Amino acid sequence: MKLSDGSLEQLPPEVGSPEYDRSAVTAGIVHVGVGGFHRSHQAVYVDRLLAAGATDWGICGVGLLPQDRAMQEALDGQDHLYTVVERHPDGSAQARVIGSIVEYLFAPDDVDAVIEKMASETTRIVSLTITEGGYNLIGGDGDFDADAPAIRADLEPGATPATVFGIVVEALDRRRRRGLDPFTVVSCDNIEANGAVARRAFQGFAALRDEELAGWIEQHVAFPHSMVDRITPVTTDADRAFVAEQFGIEDACPVTCESFLQWVISDEFSAGRPPLEDAGVSVVDDVRPYELMKLRLLNASHQVMGYLGSLAGLTHVHDAAHDDDFARLIRGYMEHEAQPTLEPVPDVDFADYRATLMERFGNGSIADTLARQCVDGSERLPKFLLPVVRAQLAAGGDIDRAVLALAGWARYAEGTDDEGRPLELNDVRHDEIAAAASRQGDDPTAMLELSMFEELRDDSRFVAAYVEALQGLRDHGARAAVAALTSGPGER
Repeated sequence: MKLSDGSLEQLPPEVGSPEYDRSAVTAGIVHVGVGGFHRSHQAVYVDRLLAAGATDWGICGVGLLPQDRAMQEALDGQDHLYTVVERHPDGSAQARVIGSIVEYLFAPDDVDAVIEKMASETTRIVSLTITEGGYNLIGGDGDFDADAPAIRADLEPGATPATVFGIVVEALDRRRRRGLDPFTVVSCDNIEANGAVARRAFQGFAALRDEELAGWIEQHVAFPHSMVDRITPVTTDADRAFVAEQFGIEDACPVTCESFLQWVISDEFSAGRPPLEDAGVSVVDDVRPYELMKLRLLNASHQVMGYLGSLAGLTHVHDAAHDDDFARLIRGYMEHEAQPTLEPVPDVDFADYRATLMERFGNGSIADTLARQCVDGSERLPKFLLPVVRAQLAAGGDIDRAVLALAGWARYAEGTDDEGRPLELNDVRHDEIAAAASRQGDDPTAMLELSMFEELRDDSRFVAAYVEALQGLRDHGARAAVAALTSGPGER
């Protein structure tokens, strides 16, 4: 059965579907970057809101990149419906058809249509999943990069904007000139203080274009912080086949994910907000404790297991979670290195949270790959793992597990695992990293010359631990290094 509005009544009874009239839904949210995570996370929450009667908060998806054409065609071909399949550790699966995306615009076809959609009075939120490295900040967290070619092109007089910054800022300017309240800009990317990062990026672009506009944005546009969490692997042909075989649904773009779902957001909005609490979102005054917990425990643990596990020949996250040595490594990192850097989190017991993470990591039904965790390490490590190292160095705490993971990244960048099998270095700074990795045989500190290690390269304790860890990986391999580190007293 091909998925469409007309086929919803034919769904099997065990498959959930929209309990609202989709024809009555208007798009109050425009979302840029309609990938798997958005569709398993924010769009699911919005689907709940629509079911509760908040029908003016539907989603208009936007694709900016050439590769987004495939998503446009898939969603357009099935009335913007798609299936979310939650996979549980016991092998069971639950499916629901999500109806919250009611429109999709592909910017390369008609940029002005996208800008006008954002500028429309009915749009009150523009949200983003443009990846950790998509905010065009120098070094990932510095000033806005005015010299990037795409930015220079957008700033040319009379240019049609092509970047997310040019499009969003033009839409805000149109609202300003029309006397409309600005929309709220909500980052849903895994970045510490993502609201502040988004503000710095969009205001940075606006200042290059028009100082008066930049001042208006600074004064009137809200950029709330948000913490998002749901493990969502990339959809594969096997996932599409599973949806067809298990549920009888022909779906070009299903999403497979875990059952765990969390969204915490600060209560800062420019033009009102939906009743997010009714959908299970935590609306709080301060997101920071929640986001640090998630970034340093979950995301950083993925980095700890990703490179070392790949070097040892493991393929999936659950392989690492069920391997005694790697499980001890992950648990030890979370308890002894990451947790001491965290603030208390309201209504959260860290021991329970760590145990839940190990259960999530061990969910073999998700089949989340270690290779996915190894993408863009130069962007992720500075945001997830290096803050833990810096905090622990300042406090005189343990750093050995985190440093071994960093050395694992450096060894991974050489391009082969411990058995000589090829590893793909998939990183936005590929050439720079690969060049540094090629010098490690003669200079074990070659990777520390990268800007991400700027102050750490001068810390003698860190450098000594890093060089020892890298040498151990090169001499004995990742499994031996992990086993040696996790065999001491107190490890479990």
